[in-house]
Amino acid sequence: MRLFAMALGALLLAGCAHQDHRAQVERYPSPEDPQGKLPFSEVVRAGGLLFQSGRVGVEPGTLKLVPGGIGPETRQAMEYVKEAFARHGVGMERVVKCTVFLADMKEWAAMNEVYVTYFPAGKPARSALGASGLALGARVEIACIAAL
Repeated sequence: MRLFAMALGALLLAGCAHQDHRAQVERYPSPEDPQGKLPFSEVVRAGGLLFQSGRVGVEPGTLKLVPGGIGPETRQAMEYVKEAFARHGVGMERVVKCTVFLADMKEWAAMNEVYVTYFPAGKPARSALGASGLALGARVEIACIAAL
């Protein structure tokens, strides 16, 4: 965890440096929440980095998980990650860090089979950890950071 904090700090310093050493911060709600009523932003831009909130594999326009378990949930979560970055002009090749939360670490290999297909040009740094009580009873939640 300490190494992750140090790496994230270095990324922030590198990506957010401006002449006056303060990063411009812009917050973007999701298209499904144009009024910004949810308690988080879908994407936050800080300097040269885009931070994306965690995504779970729900059916588009609903709060219902896609059927089929960890594989389909991972695919849908990654599609949301890809779409959100694309709305800001960033492709998956620009993703530098992902954090994956799993309801059951025994499903790591099945999640990984889908996850790696989204990074054919090179894998970002990643942390994967077990978590209790993911939103909506999800099997997986994925949050990513991309460089502009």
